[in-house]
Amino acid sequence: MNTDNRSQLEARYRPLVEEVVEQWAIDKPPNPSPAATSSKPSGYFRLTNWLLDYLVANGEFPKGVHMMPEGRDRFGQLEPSFPVDFDSLTSDRALSEH
Repeated sequence: MNTDNRSQLEARYRPLVEEVVEQWAIDKPPNPSPAATSSKPSGYFRLTNWLLDYLVANGEFPKGVHMMPEGRDRFGQLEPSFPVDFDSLTSDRALSEH
């Protein structure tokens, strides 16, 4: 996939990804790390990037439960993987055709 095509797909999917991840974040506590640079829950940005990459590559939402990969914070501290049930987050959402 060329860079222009990927950029167009990312722009198309980003608002929907942000909606899905915001729904996932409801009632989750902010990242407890004193080094956190936002009030988003731990895993928020990993999930955002993972879901955007998935949509660009596959053109559809993931189905079922997927484990988000482990991550590292900006100081190299390990952040554990976590499950996400995409059926509950995306069952009422549709991807636009353009």
